[in-house]
Amino acid sequence: MAQVSLWVFLFSLLLVFQMIRSEEDDVKLALIKFYNQLAGGSGNSNLGWDMNTDPCTNWTGVSCNSKLTAVKKIVLDNLLLPGTLDADSLCTADSLTVLSLNNNTITGDIPQGMGGCTQLTHIHLSGNKLSGNLPGSLSNLNNLKRFDISHNNVSGVLPDFSRISGLVSFLVQNNSLTGEIPQFDFMNLQGFNVSFNNFTGPIPDLKGRFSLDSVMGNPGLCGSPLSNKCPPTKKESKITVEKVLTYSGYMILGLVILIFIVFKLVSNKTPKNEKLHDVAKMESGIESSSKNQSKVTSSDYKSDAIRSEYSITSETGMVSSSLVVLTSPIVKGLKFEDLLKAPAELLGRGRHGSLYKVIFEDGMTLAVKRIKDWSISSEEFKSRMQRIDQAKHPNVMDLVAFYCSKQEKLVVYNYQHNGSLFKLLHENENVGRFDWGSRLSVSATIAETLAFMHEKLYADGIPHGNLKSSNIVFNKNMDPCISEYGLMIVEHQDYSSTSSVQSGSFKSTTQSKDGMNSTFEVDIYGYGVLLLELLTGKQVQNNGVDLARWVNSVVREEWTAEVFDKVLIREGASEERMLHLLQVALKCIDPAQESTRPTMKEVAEMMNIIKEDEEERSIDVYE
Repeated sequence: MAQVSLWVFLFSLLLVFQMIRSEEDDVKLALIKFYNQLAGGSGNSNLGWDMNTDPCTNWTGVSCNSKLTAVKKIVLDNLLLPGTLDADSLCTADSLTVLSLNNNTITGDIPQGMGGCTQLTHIHLSGNKLSGNLPGSLSNLNNLKRFDISHNNVSGVLPDFSRISGLVSFLVQNNSLTGEIPQFDFMNLQGFNVSFNNFTGPIPDLKGRFSLDSVMGNPGLCGSPLSNKCPPTKKESKITVEKVLTYSGYMILGLVILIFIVFKLVSNKTPKNEKLHDVAKMESGIESSSKNQSKVTSSDYKSDAIRSEYSITSETGMVSSSLVVLTSPIVKGLKFEDLLKAPAELLGRGRHGSLYKVIFEDGMTLAVKRIKDWSISSEEFKSRMQRIDQAKHPNVMDLVAFYCSKQEKLVVYNYQHNGSLFKLLHENENVGRFDWGSRLSVSATIAETLAFMHEKLYADGIPHGNLKSSNIVFNKNMDPCISEYGLMIVEHQDYSSTSSVQSGSFKSTTQSKDGMNSTFEVDIYGYGVLLLELLTGKQVQNNGVDLARWVNSVVREEWTAEVFDKVLIREGASEERMLHLLQVALKCIDPAQESTRPTMKEVAEMMNIIKEDEEERSIDVYE
């Protein structure tokens, strides 16, 4: 009986094996048919496309998955193939993601059956002799990311490609296409060109992403960035005299009301014409102001008031109002009085101080950090600033000058016009342009920079102390730079939530692994939170939800994919490498008391491995 069961099992196994072989042979046969039609009826035997060889190892232009069991890519560029497209045969390979046939002499149209290749992410058919209309089935390719049929003879109206949410490149220049340009999500498009066709109508809002070159050569188009404006529609042109008079009356009435309101507001407000020292005095005396931004431009400067407010009092009672200017090519001969006289704009106010943008008559712009309630002696503050200045790194904002008195402490930096990482992530409509590669590069640079600063300032016990996305700014080359390094004394140890990191309230004299003073662990935790911000696109604190706790809860429920920013998902960023970055972040924010939290040097090494892996894999242009 057992023997019979064994024979039945072996027979079933043989049937399954034959079915698999039969399916593989069907795919091979279909792809050979596709290739022969593409080659004009006589395939080139030198390319190895025949039934006696393995497509994954012997067929030129074919790439398979890692197990060599399914065809993923067909790339046959620059072979002068003269035939036509057989989509039905092609789509038999249901795992196909990339089709590239650039710069051949392929004729005919793109068949309706192309919509059956549902896994396609890349279609590259540029530089052929294709003609006819594009099939509507192309708009059903929901996985499509890149579409290029430029330099052909294709005509007709475009299918509704705007339905494809993940599309990042759309190139159809030099054809004979007609109709209107679809309403793409231009924030997500990295490549777009419809030039030299026969498109008509208004150009959609390109969101400032693409220039005249992308739409030129279409006589029927109008609107920006072209010089010819679109004519008014019939509805717009039928404006009666009565309507004009009616709308004019409403506008005049509204203007009168607006002027009255502005007059009342202005008359009830105190003058805002104050300098940096006046703003600081107002903040220290009246903390009730809730505005985050205000413009101050005063003309009633009083030197006596300045000296009483900002004077350095030594132990012997001597008074000095000198500003310590460090060696910097940015400023020459900067004086404390010059700093206070210049018009200043309040950029933001935090728990431990305020940040100003100060503009001088010669156009020089500086950022001034005013710190309050910092119980540190003048000598200790001076020594701290000088040590930070000595530990120079190109990705740490250079100190320009500093000032210390009993009441006030000021730290001066060169102002960076490209804003902060926080603004780029959370306040920028073009966040779609901050892609996965850019985020990974920023995170790797910050890790390397922090590791360098920790090594240089280890003996002094000076971490950053308040690392967050608003303290990462971009220089003129859009390189990330760490700002406000060392301007926070770590007061007590508490890694239970992100909010405690953001307040900068840490202090510890305990020792962690390798004898590292755990004072530096606040930066490691802060860096982990920074990674979470980059991965999720979410703010650290949002409507009472703590980011680190939320991520940990999602990961515990094994819904890890829900963590990642939808912008990165739509872009097609590697989930594998995003998971690696998430693992680094979770190590950095490990709340366990006896944690295995890595040092910044170890974090930087992990980040470099992920970055190098990304760069190696991105060498393949079709990935």
